[in-house]
Amino acid sequence: MSARKWRAATLLTGLVAAAATVAVPPAQAHQPDRGHGHDHGSQVRTVGYFIQWGIYARDYHAANLVTSGTAARLTHLNYAFGSLDEQGNCVSADAWADFQRPVPAEQSVDGVADVAGQPVSGNLNQLRKLKVKYPNLKVHISLGGWSGSKYFSNAALTPQSRANHVKSCLDGWLKGTIAGTDANGKGLAAGIIDGVDLDWEWPASTAGAPGNVVRPEDKVNFTALVKEYRTQLDKFPGRHKPELTAYLPANSREIDKGFEVSKVFKYLDFGTVQGYDLHGAWDLETNQQSALRTPKGDPTPAPGYSTEVTIDSYLSRGAPRNKLVLGVPFFGRGWTGVTNANRGLFQKATAAAPGKWEAGGEDYKELKAKVGKDGFKIYRDDRAGFSWIFNGTTFWTYDDPTEMRRKARYIKDRCLGGAMIWSLDADTADGELIKSLHRELTSR
Repeated sequence: MSARKWRAATLLTGLVAAAATVAVPPAQAHQPDRGHGHDHGSQVRTVGYFIQWGIYARDYHAANLVTSGTAARLTHLNYAFGSLDEQGNCVSADAWADFQRPVPAEQSVDGVADVAGQPVSGNLNQLRKLKVKYPNLKVHISLGGWSGSKYFSNAALTPQSRANHVKSCLDGWLKGTIAGTDANGKGLAAGIIDGVDLDWEWPASTAGAPGNVVRPEDKVNFTALVKEYRTQLDKFPGRHKPELTAYLPANSREIDKGFEVSKVFKYLDFGTVQGYDLHGAWDLETNQQSALRTPKGDPTPAPGYSTEVTIDSYLSRGAPRNKLVLGVPFFGRGWTGVTNANRGLFQKATAAAPGKWEAGGEDYKELKAKVGKDGFKIYRDDRAGFSWIFNGTTFWTYDDPTEMRRKARYIKDRCLGGAMIWSLDADTADGELIKSLHRELTSR
């Protein structure tokens, strides 16, 4: 991802805590759901992040969700990100992108350009059009992210700050006042956003972005914050109550520092669980970034990092499995200066591999184009469930259609709540990854 969220891993600090992860007992495998009544039971969700800043250098627009076939395969679209000011109130991180930018016809969902003086333009108007075209699609505002979590601790600190924060977010994003109000005081962007996704990275942890406000009481305050959200959302006007979700870390150390798992899930409709950035160029040697199971020969202390370790961590802490939505990456992680042995896996490296948007990170569509060129060959570990490419000096690990299908089968086999994608702009123009993921998720 760009400078907003690929950095969300912070997994390198939790090796000792990860080793203490408790395996879920067989008797827990098919427990009935516990928690809030808004949960949708056995529904398999497909949640995709649409990044606000993608309209700039990436040239990725809401219209691309249509032409790629992506929107038709989503149950939820998370619009990333909304921001918080120092007092914890919700504000726009980029008003031009959110609701001011006039979108030309060629970038518009319905082929109609914005006109001067219309109440709402930009991404929000395109999301409104997207919902008209796909009426079953739910759009959530994702709050925070890696570079936007600085003041979450302030928002969650006291009963009054929590109430003020939640009201500001529901007024701004769900009632639509973020883009201003009309003569009657009604929000100009009302009816576009259907729910809230909390992306606080991470409560009570210094492993987040530098400068984040961190307090020891963040853990209990996060629970109180989601409870306040649920209280106000349940009173929200309208026939359909808005949903509440949260983005949650893979590292058991960050889980235990910042989240009262069984309590939090009582208030969430579902949680999206980080299933990527398990390793990256912050490590001194190559490894997988999103394997289903810890690979044989992995030098990471047992049990290592993997989807299975993460999911079992949440289940053992009381999360209902049908509220666990597994995050899958549409990007890869890479190293260069890699020792030419073992097809590049578990080898020393000298630096992050050069990437189009950041060192050590690359979109799937860019990595796909490398296969068969400049000496790159593709390799797989079918037992652990991951793939990589290597050309003798540069190593990239990422999920291709084969691995997406494998992830989807895992989600179904474990009776999980679905898949979450970071981020949709990294797929091919014809939606190669989401088509593979969706086809397997919805097959019988």
